Amino acid sequence: MEAFLSDYGIFLLELLTVAAIVVVAALMILSAVRKPNEENRLSVEHINKSIEQRTDAAKRTILGRRDSRKLIRSRKKERKRKTTVEGSGDRRRRIFVLDFLGDVRATATASLREEVSAVLELAEKDDEVLLRLENTGGAVHEHGLAASQLLRLRARGIPLTVAVDRVAASGGYLMACTADRIIAAPFAIIGSIGVLVQLPNFHRLLDEKGIDFEQLTAGRFKRTLTVFGENTEEGREKMKEELVEVHELFQQRVKELRPSLDIEQVATGEHWYGSRALELNLIDEIGTSDDFLLNSTQSADLYKLSFKRPKKFIERMLHGAQGMFYR
Repeated sequence: MEAFLSDYGIFLLELLTVAAIVVVAALMILSAVRKPNEENRLSVEHINKSIEQRTDAAKRTILGRRDSRKLIRSRKKERKRKTTVEGSGDRRRRIFVLDFLGDVRATATASLREEVSAVLELAEKDDEVLLRLENTGGAVHEHGLAASQLLRLRARGIPLTVAVDRVAASGGYLMACTADRIIAAPFAIIGSIGVLVQLPNFHRLLDEKGIDFEQLTAGRFKRTLTVFGENTEEGREKMKEELVEVHELFQQRVKELRPSLDIEQVATGEHWYGSRALELNLIDEIGTSDDFLLNSTQSADLYKLSFKRPKKFIERMLHGAQGMFYR
């Protein structure tokens, strides 16, 4: 009976695996076929107008129509006056608002590249950029590239503020460090300056079932750890060396971008919440992206830039799998 249940369990597992492969393949094929309205394009939204519309609706409810109309008329006169001033060559500064929702492969980097390129074409003296960042980290090279896109702004002397409402950890914090100023909510997760590798190993299970796993390599350390083969102490030690090397590069870059940090204190792989992160100089200010935008509406024109492109199936899977985990 025990052998029967074991064989039946393996059969079900194989059946589920085949079914999953078929479903994934079908979804990937469907996602590859783009609809006519799913073309890549850059959209621009004047945020000031949407903020004003929300405010006007609240004023009408609280103050009544008569008083709210007076305030709206007063604002229109002020806007007309500013337009006249702008016509004389004194232009209001602009803040370009970008969003980055991260995943383990930082797939939003492709859109970020286009958005940054647009800012570099549009930005003039006194303009700046706000990046609303939410990123739990992931692949080193992918997040390194995302950070490099933001450094393009720094190289051109365009001020960059990063606002973290929920999380900027590991590779996400590497991106945040490129900013001239980091704002974080009181309970936003910040830091996690460390490197992690984790993977299952099915060698013993395959061995028990009499299944051989063959892997051929050329080069002593072409493969250090494996999922299906038997891992060796030499392979583990080599992987640890590589992790230490990446961690040192991570620390070096963070220290270069934020020289006021005590890197030995914060590069432990730990994370901190916003208030404590401020004490450790991981961030510069406590606040939210909403506060930043509301405080800027009177002095600047706010434009949200977003490069629209259809997400591939794997990207949708990664976003769905992120959940509440961070690295």
